[in-house]
This record gives sequence, structure tokens and C-alpha cells, in this order.
Amino acid sequence: MKKLLILLAFIATSLLAEVTNIYPDTAFLSKKIPIVDIRTEGEWKETGLLKGAIPITFFDERGSYNIPLFLKELSEKVDVKKPFALVCRSGSRTKMVSAFLSQKLGYTVYNLNGGMLYIMGKNLPIVTYKK
Repeated sequence: MKKLLILLAFIATSLLAEVTNIYPDTAFLSKKIPIVDIRTEGEWKETGLLKGAIPITFFDERGSYNIPLFLKELSEKVDVKKPFALVCRSGSRTKMVSAFLSQKLGYTVYNLNGGMLYIMGKNLPIVTYKK
């Protein structure tokens, strides 16, 4: 019976999970939804971060990833029970990671379409990355 309840809870959470694909703007930023930048440290150094973004690498320079490490860092820095957003360079990596977090773990995730390229083109606030 206990296993059935756990399974039902997991299914219900999965059904509620969603990814919202949006192009970020000042109205979205004013909502104060946590934004996680999943790019590499080299990318953060090269372009900076969207002001207020939380840097947590998902894919390394070789395209490898460590899901348990990412999830540990994510849960330490973001309340994963509440909506949060992901950003990368162009939006392609976050599309995959957002879908995984939403469909497999039940998180509510905003995928920032166009990524940092779009953000820089819209002159949204960017800060220098500091370790």
C-alpha cells in the first residue's frame, strides 16, 4: 500500500510539472524567479552572467555531465519546490535540461529561449562573473 501511495504521488507530481519556454525581458526579471546559468565557467568568464543568475554547470567543456552533482548543487541554491528558470548560451542546452527536470523530477522550470545571446541582444543587465 505504501509503495502504491508513493507511486501515485510521483505520477501526480509528474503531471503537474511543466516547462515554460519564454524569451526573457524586464517584466520576467522583475518577478524575481531564480535563474540558474548552466553554462561552463569559461562561458561565464567570457560573457558574464545575467544579473542575479546562479551559476551551476550542467555540461562541462567536453559535453559530459554529472546529474547527481548538478542536482545536489541545484537543491542547495534553489528551492526546487518553486518555479525557477534555466539559461545557457543559446537555449538549446536548457531546453534538454528543463525537459529532464520537469518530466523526470516534477520541477516547474522556465527555459529562457535564446539564452545569453538573446539577453545580450536585449541589453538586459549582465554582471562580471566572480568565483
